[in-house]
Amino acid sequence: MVVDEWSDETVDRLFHALADTTRRDILRRCVRGELSVSRLAETYPMSFAAVQKHVAVLERAGLVTKQRSGREQLVRTDPDAVGRARQALDDLASAWRGRVDRMARLLAEDHGPEENDPTEGPER
Repeated sequence: MVVDEWSDETVDRLFHALADTTRRDILRRCVRGELSVSRLAETYPMSFAAVQKHVAVLERAGLVTKQRSGREQLVRTDPDAVGRARQALDDLASAWRGRVDRMARLLAEDHGPEENDPTEGPER
């Protein structure tokens, strides 16, 4: 399981970065092509500095990279990082499905067919 191979801090940074609507939007926009931080900032009703902070959170999580081009900082999504995030979510979903299946089997074993079903009520 990929999540087990990552440190708690790494997973926390990843999910923290994805928890914010603006950061998810920045990520989506940069998947289509690299954009400058100033170009991104034009889109949001917040300051340039606030957009820079959002990009920094995404960068610390490894979801985007920044590269200087003249006076601009270009932001691009790291497709491998996005794939790793998806794999982390898939792994967590699989682990929970396994737990739910095990609980269902245990409950089925505890309530065999010979026991009365409490939802049916008393016979008359």
